Amino acid sequence: MKIKSLVVGPVAANCYILSDATGEGAVIDPGGDAAAILDCIKQEKIKVKVILNTHGHSDHIAANDEVRDATGAPLYIHPADMNMLIDPRANLSVFMGEAVTSRPAEYQLEEGDTVRFGTSELKVLHTPGHSPGGVCLIGDGVVFSGDTLFAESVGRTDFPGGSTEQLIQEIKEKLMPLPDDTLVYPGHGPATTIGWERQYNPYINGFF
Repeated sequence: MKIKSLVVGPVAANCYILSDATGEGAVIDPGGDAAAILDCIKQEKIKVKVILNTHGHSDHIAANDEVRDATGAPLYIHPADMNMLIDPRANLSVFMGEAVTSRPAEYQLEEGDTVRFGTSELKVLHTPGHSPGGVCLIGDGVVFSGDTLFAESVGRTDFPGGSTEQLIQEIKEKLMPLPDDTLVYPGHGPATTIGWERQYNPYINGFF
């Protein structure tokens, strides 16, 4: 799987553009800068089959509609965050002086689901705590962790629907059992590995 990473939007969210040898691909968290995302898709000659939101906060959904309209690909999100797409208060954009919305998603992401494009697969893990509908997406040796797990940190839990206890529990139960060399591509900041986070993340190893 080929992975292109773009930093988009006013709070520097990571958007991931995936593709494989078939030329088909996926876009994860188109959170802004639609023109840059679409330019990358065009340059890489990717036929986007799915658009995936790891959760519903505005910095991860802001370019949903532009990417959807340009590619014809359907949008997926967990049902617990579905309302954030259409409600600027729920997706927090109104508190940043904007009113970001997205049309409702065509499909839902549930625990254990598998999303496919080309010959590639992404397994869905429901990891609430940052938001009620937060998910991580597991591929071959990689995990796209949204705002669940960051390099040596974790997602904020002081937003509506957040829970520190739940977030840490989900990370420990669902992400930490992955192999040490699993690459972690988070919603913000640099990539890391599960092994590094198991050893050095203070939220995981009990320092906090």
